Amino acid sequence: MSEYIEFLKEVFEEFGPIHPRRMFGGYGLFHKGLMFALVADDVLYLKADESLSGFFEERGLDQFQYEKHGKTIKMSFYMAPEEIFDDPVEAKGWAVRSYEAAARANKPVKKVQKKRRFRFDP
Repeated sequence: MSEYIEFLKEVFEEFGPIHPRRMFGGYGLFHKGLMFALVADDVLYLKADESLSGFFEERGLDQFQYEKHGKTIKMSFYMAPEEIFDDPVEAKGWAVRSYEAAARANKPVKKVQKKRRFRFDP
């Protein structure tokens, strides 16, 4: 495991245990089974949704993106603000918000049941 991942475990100590998993050529950071962050090229990105992305954009933090088949794919993760690396309380606050965004995104989609048709044959 990389030194950067070990460092992030310390950064998020106030938030609680995180479990890194190798993915995307980097790492996904999980807490209680939900991926709330990812690490690519030793850069930390935090999960965001519509209610949270504005906080990242106001601070000029870049959205995670990659190239696939000549197209740019943007994911719902944004570069973490620098202040979280020096302030455990700030790190916890951002982690909680990102974890909540992951939880909202993880809600199961309700399937619409097809109407059953009954045949009546006398």
